[in-house]
Amino acid sequence: MRSSLTCHLKPYIQPFERELAYRELEALTRDRVQENRQDLESKTLFVNSYAPADVLARELAFWQSVSNGKQLFTTQVRREATAVESVKSNPLQLVFDDESVADEVRLPNRRCLRYGPHGIHEYRGKFFPQLVRAFINIGQVPRKGIVADPFSGSGTTAIETILAERFALGLDLNPLSVFMTQAKCDVLSVSFTDLEFAYSKIKRDLQHPTSASWLSRLAPEDQQYLNGWFHPTVLRDLDRIAACILALDSAAVQNFMWLCVSNVLRRVSWQKEADLRVRRELKQAADLDPINEFISELDRSARLMLAFLRQEQRFARGSANIKQGDSKRLAQEWKQWRGKVDAIITSPPYATALPYLDTDRLSLCFLGLLNRSQHRPRDLDMIGNREISDRMRKELWQAFSARNVELPSSISSLIMKINKLNQDSVAGFRRRNLPALLYKYFCDMSVVFEGMIEVLKKGASAFVVVGNNHTIAGGTRIEINTVDLLRELAELKGFETVDQLNMEMLTSRDIFKKNAIESESILQFRKQH
Repeated sequence: MRSSLTCHLKPYIQPFERELAYRELEALTRDRVQENRQDLESKTLFVNSYAPADVLARELAFWQSVSNGKQLFTTQVRREATAVESVKSNPLQLVFDDESVADEVRLPNRRCLRYGPHGIHEYRGKFFPQLVRAFINIGQVPRKGIVADPFSGSGTTAIETILAERFALGLDLNPLSVFMTQAKCDVLSVSFTDLEFAYSKIKRDLQHPTSASWLSRLAPEDQQYLNGWFHPTVLRDLDRIAACILALDSAAVQNFMWLCVSNVLRRVSWQKEADLRVRRELKQAADLDPINEFISELDRSARLMLAFLRQEQRFARGSANIKQGDSKRLAQEWKQWRGKVDAIITSPPYATALPYLDTDRLSLCFLGLLNRSQHRPRDLDMIGNREISDRMRKELWQAFSARNVELPSSISSLIMKINKLNQDSVAGFRRRNLPALLYKYFCDMSVVFEGMIEVLKKGASAFVVVGNNHTIAGGTRIEINTVDLLRELAELKGFETVDQLNMEMLTSRDIFKKNAIESESILQFRKQH
């Protein structure tokens, strides 16, 4: 039976978010929302919904409240409000009690992307959580359905999938990404009281010396590498922090603490903090205070999680399977879920845009996730990597010359154009490498699309968030329209394009914001019946 409801949009959403808001509402209510809306600027919409008000309030991502005579604030806006609550003097206070809805004064008055686990640890290239929740709605993923992300990154898709009471699959070749995603997922299951106890305990323990050593457990090559990037007194303090973490009982809480350590390593090292590449910037030991930096980071992250967990204690959650693996082997990595995935929600690497693994060197070594000698081989295997040897460049170009007809002509033409312009000018090694790297990128993504089709159910959607970039070849700026090129590639592999929605980039507050892409697009594909 249908009921008449009033839905109120968040007051600060952008045009593309408004469009997604209408689409998610239409998918959940089964009402012709797009046709019925009259005022495109209105924040209020009247719908006839098969779904009751409490279900809409639980599921919607871009809406502030749903009314059926009584105003119900959405679970999403309640979650975002915990980030506001976390900066108050008492993070233990309930954001909303069980008896009443929120006081509007306590609602966020601006966009909030970093609530709960989403606010832990900086990460380049992350996309924002409300997108994931909206895609789950638009893709009509059933309760306990499977949502997969073959480029799990910092865990945005996995976390939102768990919060939506679905099952998350995550895959990444970067060990730090896998560790980060798993740690963020696991901390959702930590009790409020356990985290509060550990938070207080480690702050007390840091006031006392310890003889335990974490660094001595690391491989000699990693110890040597870290000695070259940290002052000895800084390493001693980091070792002391690590010993206190190891004294905690819960593995999930330990891993949460390790993420706090990882997020301050740049600040206390001799690495330029906001630089994507590892470049040295010598700092005086007197200016570096790892323990205070860690406590500051722990205060921020723990308060964020404590407020969130207190709010979430009455909600059910889904589960996750996160593993280290190669997205070019999706059908093998996710063999047991072939043909069973209800939706793929992902933001793949851009073509030669970021040195993903290289950026994480310090954390990979200090956390013991990947030995230093393994970094370059792993980096070379990652999609979007921009580092190759001269031999690899020649081999890739030979392969392109022999097999470029297997790619859409738009991709082949772009690669040949860039190669021609670089041949006619004096180009550095990075620009000489670019045509071969672009060929590798699109070949890799072609294989990924094949794997996505293998694991998806018939009729299921894949949501891909990606942006364009550019290069300079022969003194000329050449646009790399990755969005259009990936769309053509996906269609060649058997996907049907359902929609393409361009979106404005939201202001980034992380340390990599100067490297941010100006705009991105949402591509929705469907596995044909």
